[in-house]
Amino acid sequence: MSIKRPTYARNDTDKPAQDDVGATNDPNRRTSKVDAIFPKEFHAADKGLDEGSGHGSGADLPAYEGEEYTRSASLAVHTAEDLVTRVINVEDDPSLDPWTFRTFFLGIGLSCFGSVLQEIFYFKPQTIYVSVVFLTVLAYILGEFMALAIPRKGAIGGFLNPGPFNMKEHASITLMASAASQAALATEALAAQELFYGGYPNKVAGIFIVITAQLIGFGLAGLLRSVLVYPTHMLWPMNLPITSLLESLHKDKTYIFTVLEGVSVFCLAHQNSLVFTNLFGGASGNEGLGFLAVSFDWNYIAPFGSPLWLPLNTVLNEFVGYLGCIIFFMGLYYSNTWRAQDFPFLAQQLLDGSSNSTNFVTYNQSAILNDQFVVDPAKLAAQGAPWLTASYLGYLVTSNMGFTATFVHMLLWNFDDIKQGWLWARPSNLKKLLQPGAWRFWANQETPEERNERMQGDHKLDPHYRLMVRNLYKEVPIWWWGIVLVVCWVVALGCLYSMKSTLPWWGFIISTIMLTLFLLFFGAQYGITGFQFNVQPICQTLAGYMFPGKPLANMYFTCFTFNAMQQAQLLSRDLKLAQYVHLSPRHTFTIQVIGCVVGAILNWVMMISIVDNQAPILKGLAGSNIWSGQNVQQFNTLAVAWSIASETFSIGSKYQWVTIAYLIGFVVPIPLWLANRYYPHPAFRYINTSIILWQMGYLFVGINSAIGVFYFLGFFAQWYLRKKRPELFVKYNYIVSAALDGGTQVMVFILTFAVFGGSGTARPFPTWAGNPDSSVHNLDYCMVNQAEAA
Repeated sequence: MSIKRPTYARNDTDKPAQDDVGATNDPNRRTSKVDAIFPKEFHAADKGLDEGSGHGSGADLPAYEGEEYTRSASLAVHTAEDLVTRVINVEDDPSLDPWTFRTFFLGIGLSCFGSVLQEIFYFKPQTIYVSVVFLTVLAYILGEFMALAIPRKGAIGGFLNPGPFNMKEHASITLMASAASQAALATEALAAQELFYGGYPNKVAGIFIVITAQLIGFGLAGLLRSVLVYPTHMLWPMNLPITSLLESLHKDKTYIFTVLEGVSVFCLAHQNSLVFTNLFGGASGNEGLGFLAVSFDWNYIAPFGSPLWLPLNTVLNEFVGYLGCIIFFMGLYYSNTWRAQDFPFLAQQLLDGSSNSTNFVTYNQSAILNDQFVVDPAKLAAQGAPWLTASYLGYLVTSNMGFTATFVHMLLWNFDDIKQGWLWARPSNLKKLLQPGAWRFWANQETPEERNERMQGDHKLDPHYRLMVRNLYKEVPIWWWGIVLVVCWVVALGCLYSMKSTLPWWGFIISTIMLTLFLLFFGAQYGITGFQFNVQPICQTLAGYMFPGKPLANMYFTCFTFNAMQQAQLLSRDLKLAQYVHLSPRHTFTIQVIGCVVGAILNWVMMISIVDNQAPILKGLAGSNIWSGQNVQQFNTLAVAWSIASETFSIGSKYQWVTIAYLIGFVVPIPLWLANRYYPHPAFRYINTSIILWQMGYLFVGINSAIGVFYFLGFFAQWYLRKKRPELFVKYNYIVSAALDGGTQVMVFILTFAVFGGSGTARPFPTWAGNPDSSVHNLDYCMVNQAEAA
């Protein structure tokens, strides 16, 4: 029996219905555009966004202040809804089949490739993330090759090659590989245990720790998708270049890419000053702050995300924090706060108190631990507490302030966005759980028709999601997500005890509670602004006070809070991408689970291989130009330091401001909110103190020479192009961003394996003026600190 549904009459295939709005006689025509699908009142919806913007053709958009009304002005992009209906086509073809052999063959293959590559990148001097654009390009090349090369004759040929490579297959492969291409923090905990604590007793349990840490975040992301994914204003702006690229590749468009170098003019002019190195240097890892340095290397300009898609208000707030960071770090160091000048300017290791400006001594943490890897108070008293660099402490202070400021900012300015996450706790909803038959969750499912009738009137929903609801895609039952969460939670708890992690069961319960709370606030902030807050130090702070003297418990608590939240955010991002390209929810669920499991297993395999072969370098203060343990060191440093909080961070100790910062952060957003309440002005709402505060510690690690160029490009794209040249912005901004990301990742991949030792043999470039001897000069010709080289 055929099922009649809006826009499509379903028989054996989906075809436009003759009697539906916007339908035509063209059999190749997809679902009608936004104006044919949604009622006119939809365009005035979402009162929480900027008002005065139009949709569809843009004819009702106002001119900018001081401009005459022109077609260019009418095309300007003001709101999240403008972006998702102009940059992305609001059309769908449900007849495109993503359940093909190509999808799963290439998806699993690229999942293996991406997860291995990401784990390698995680142990590099500059952490690089496998770009989703890079995976998209590879998937396209391989998918088109299979469609052309494999014969379609017979049952086997039809199975292996069902027809032209379509966009939904392409998106499915990309999403599966994206779910896998993450460096799970659980491998960082396992690496730290292997490097600094003599290893861990159960390798099988180690694998399941990695898998469950990834899938717990996945399950929670699914349970909160109505808050984090469905609304229009949950834009997840980093998805726009990917969606533009997917649409372009399947509409015969092209793109270009390039990778160039960078330099510090100030260090070229004055090569014998450590002050210049600290302020203007930044081309080498942990060199300096990179102020006014110029870089043309997209790999360094956008290692964590392109400035071309970052919303303007986020760019502005980050830039203010960036300038504040330079002033703050230079002030800390040259005022010799916390003995700053006795230690490196930038470093993440635990340091010994015997260090001075000519000799930096790494702290011997093994000397304070007993056989159970718990801090021995007597040994600690004999050894003395470790020291940290002033820049690292500055990062902890500002990020802790930003952490608590986020809660206050979101409650004051975005309360309506996050309250949906707690609707389940209303008394009326809790009473439903006590009704007869409520426990039969598998039988109480809403039909697609019922869902369509209920949701078409909700104008806050993303137009792409409303289109999917209208086309009657089957939703993933909430109990599927719940089962993933519960099963993984139970398995993880058993593995933690098997691993002798020292994390008690009640601590694991608290980690899940904190994960849920953090995801609701920080996930919403990430979805709206594109800014991802790092809560790792905060998780380690909480663990330090809950599990004193137990650095291993600290790391595993952090693994199941911070890592699970990071994975939940990334999978929420990908759920939004699937929504933009109109993949069926159940298909998306399947490919994300497969990607998570494949990626977790290969993350673990690569971590074991790298740690076994590069352990001396990973433990070193500076590492090498090929391998670095800075991420593991940073993780372990905080675990040890917070496990002896009474000697380091508690009130009255030498680093008490790290803890006091939490209290200050609660207060920081309030003055602006009060000012706007009594003297309303758009500028007050534009300022996000949590982003500014976190960015004030951003430069504490890594290669910083390209940060200035990042902000220049962000302002150029999101202010000049978006407001003054909207036609260019809509047509080219996101596709150029995708091109730069994809091209750079191709080059990084080639260089990693062909030159930098990823294949086992490094082939260094010859030393010349363009590639100076790093023992004499840093790569930007800034002076080398000889104490660090000693």
